[in-house]
Amino acid sequence: MSTRSALLVLADGRFPAGGHAHSGGAEAAVKAGRVRDAAGLAAFCRGRLHTTGLTSAGLAAAAALGLDPYALDAAADARTPSPALRAAARRLGRQLMRAARAAWPSAELDALAAAFPRGAHQPVVLGAAALAAGLGPEDAAHCVAYETVSGPATAAVRLLSLDPFQATAVLARLAPEMDEVAARAAAAAREGLHALPAASAPLLDITAEQHAAWPVRLFAS
Repeated sequence: MSTRSALLVLADGRFPAGGHAHSGGAEAAVKAGRVRDAAGLAAFCRGRLHTTGLTSAGLAAAAALGLDPYALDAAADARTPSPALRAAARRLGRQLMRAARAAWPSAELDALAAAFPRGAHQPVVLGAAALAAGLGPEDAAHCVAYETVSGPATAAVRLLSLDPFQATAVLARLAPEMDEVAARAAAAAREGLHALPAASAPLLDITAEQHAAWPVRLFAS
């Protein structure tokens, strides 16, 4: 049975899934001067939401529908050309799996964890966790859409000393677009693996590789 409170737990920034250590590309964007203020943050988050956010939301929605998680993990790999981002997604997936198995024990999560000891892609794990929690594809897609923009917004507060009220306002104004992305992702997932979004953001891939080579950085990605 679906429970909206489970969605709140899964989407809560305090859920120990490891996301606090990642900036979603914001650190590299700040260093390059592409994000300097709230307006720049809004543009960055919007671009991320409609590209990698849509793609990840589709994968999560499909996993929440019960589609083959092994095929979904391969699809996630194919949609993530950057080795640094693939590694980050699997680290995040491994940490999320630990938290999800503690919160919503299930044989399906146990099997997925055993099949991917180094971690499945985070959106796939999130969708599997949503399924274990009794949530649906729209719930999983909404969770991904939100974390796609909330991670960079939180990071920008630390990176730029941005006013937290301004960062929160950015998220609030993006809410209708988050809903749109989640709806598109869930609709595509219902059509099957072949219909899942594959939107990309090449600049995020390039800067992720550059960021991974920095000798000193505040965030893991």
